[in-house]
Order: sequence, then structure tokens, then C-alpha cells
Amino acid sequence: MHQYPQRPRPDEQPSYQEYPPREPYRGHEDFPGYPGPPQLHRPHGERPGSAPAPEPKRSRRRIRTGAAVALVLLLGGGGFGAWKLDWFSGNGEEVSFGKSATPAATGAAQPSAPATAATPSGDPDVLMPAGPRSGFRQTTRLDDGTVIAKTRLTGAKSGFEGDVWVWAPKEYEDPKYAKSGFPVLIALPGGNGFPDNYWSDRSLGLQKAISDGAKAGTSLPFVVIMPVLNPDAKYYYDGSDIPGQARMGTWIAEDVPDFARANFRTYKSRDGWAFMGSSSGAFVGMKTVLQHPDRFKAVIASGGEIVPDSPLWKGHQAEMDANNPEKLAQKLIDTKGPEVYINFQIGTKESGKERMTKFQQQYGKGPVKTTIRDIHNGEHNGWHYVRGMKEGSLEWVSKVLKGPKPEAG
Repeated sequence: MHQYPQRPRPDEQPSYQEYPPREPYRGHEDFPGYPGPPQLHRPHGERPGSAPAPEPKRSRRRIRTGAAVALVLLLGGGGFGAWKLDWFSGNGEEVSFGKSATPAATGAAQPSAPATAATPSGDPDVLMPAGPRSGFRQTTRLDDGTVIAKTRLTGAKSGFEGDVWVWAPKEYEDPKYAKSGFPVLIALPGGNGFPDNYWSDRSLGLQKAISDGAKAGTSLPFVVIMPVLNPDAKYYYDGSDIPGQARMGTWIAEDVPDFARANFRTYKSRDGWAFMGSSSGAFVGMKTVLQHPDRFKAVIASGGEIVPDSPLWKGHQAEMDANNPEKLAQKLIDTKGPEVYINFQIGTKESGKERMTKFQQQYGKGPVKTTIRDIHNGEHNGWHYVRGMKEGSLEWVSKVLKGPKPEAG
């Protein structure tokens, strides 16, 4: 699989011609559901057509999305054949998750739509969909018949409006689990994190890894929620409520989970809630778990990002400290809990392990449980991080969360 080279650090000179070419490809607009060629990361603060803001000590690199694979298929000799493949079938059509769900007519939530799912039995931790239901439209189909769908969400608490992609495993539609809750995995991208979330691209294999793991008994069948991470492609917002900016911390920590509870069978307790993310998304996931240990229990953090570094923090040191995983971890240690679980992933061909090791040595104690997984020959990209998840990280997070329970009989 071809991988476009990573953007060099500020002290390095590029030895390649960056993708996409100067004249951007437009043909994907004719194919509903195809997200177009991947976007490369801009350094912090850089605006198109203007001088870039001062660079931070390190820049975050966008993981290359699997859209490049689809681009090759569409442009190559097999383009028309690819159009007929199953993963395009039904794109743009309305989708409902759960047999009792009634899809809305548009992508917007319907305030008047009641939750009509079956009443749970047995486990008092089960939370049935609370509504209002959102309207979903399919963006791609997996080989097992499950679909990834998208909706538009206006956060009631943050005021931010953005796209959210969702996926539910086959078990979610199984009548045996009709009264059971499901664990939720909130998947966050790196790079710009806007206007797309690259974990919604089937070619990265995240959803298939979960399905295969559930079949093999090494992974829980997670419901995966994939929100946009940033409100624009100009800056990184560190998944935080930076004064004077869009309230992305509230969006990630409150609006997105509320959305999941409105539409899916979930759990009331933190035992059913986790994050996974890469690069800047890994930082946000880890920060959110440490910041809200009463709501979230675990995170798979890939790529070595540890501390906040958005240029938008300038002049707001106290607020930045309140979103610093190192300080949050120390606070959790000082107050003796509750326990949180952090599984770092790092490729042996990328930098960043020293930051993870330092964090583990200083803060991986008491209620802060940390592990580091090396991905052999792994680089800073989503395909390799999913490989690490298949090799053990999915099993790790599944052991600390609770899974769905089928009805007896």
C-alpha cells in the first residue's frame, strides 16, 4: 500500500513533492460517499495565502487516510468496476441503528422523535436511547453488511455544529442484545481533524478490526462514534475550551457522548466509555479521560502527543494547565482516583516513545494505569495503529470495559 511521505519537522527540508498536486483532483465529487484525496497537515497557525504563525517546538502530522486507496481505484482501469462494489451500495440513503429506531428525514436531530426501544432488563447500568433521534445517511458499507453513516450535530452545550460519523457492529442488530447496552469507543483523528474524521474511511480497517476481534473473542463489539475534532483547518484546538474560541472540549466531552446516548443503547457508568485516537486525537482522548475520570475509563493513545501546544493558548496559561495531561494525572494521583487506563501505541519507526516513557515513569502510578505497546516496523499512520490494535490494544481495552450481555434462552 502506497504511503505518502510525512511532512518534515520545521528543521528538516522536504525532499519530495507534496500531495495533492497543485491542480487538485475534482473527480471524486461525482462519487457520493468518497471523501476525496487526503489533506496534508498545516503547521499550527498557518493560514492559506498568508505568512505562517510561529511554529511550536513540534508539529503534529496528519495520518494519511485510506482515501488514497479509493482514489487509485476510481482513477485506474478498475474505476467503473469499483463503483459497482458493495461498499458504494446505498450511499446517501437513510440509515437507522436498532430495529426500533425511526430515521429522521434529514441529517438533523428530531426533537419530537421519542425513544421507543425495548425496556432493559437485568442490568440497571443499561441506558436505552434517550432521544432525540438523529437522522443518519450512509457513507460506506463494510463487507459484513454493516454501514458507516453520518449526521450533522449541533452541540446543545458547546454551541458548535459539526459532522459525526457512526458505526454499530452486527451484534447491535442481533435480537439477543435488544435489551443490552453496548460500550462506546469515541475515535479521534490527528492532523486537521476537519472537515472529516479519517476513521470513517473503511480502508483504514478500524471497524473491521473490531468486528474480527468480536468474532474471535478478543474485542468487545464497540459502537464507534467519530466526530470532527476541530472547527476549521487553520489551527489545533487541543480538544479544549480555549477562551474566545469554539468550545471543542465541551463538544468532545459532553455533546458527543450525549449524542451517543440519544441514539444508541449504552451504559450509564464510565465502564462503557473509552477513547481511541492518533497523534493530536490521541492527546485529546487522553486529556479527556484524565479530565473526566467519572465519565470515561480508558484510552488507546497512538503517536506520542502528551502536552497541549495550540498557539491559541497564548495569554491563557492557567486554562492551558487545566488541559495538560501531566497536571491532570498528578491531580488524579493526589486525590487517589478514580482509576483510569492509558494504553500508548508507538511505531518503532517513529519518534515520540521517549515522551510516553517519561509520562509513564512520572505519572503511571496509583490510579493512573499506563502501558506502552510497540508496533514493530510501525510508522506514524492509521494503518499501523490499527495493526497495533489488532495485535493487542483492542483486547487490552476490552478487558477494562464492560460488554453487551445477550438475553438468556
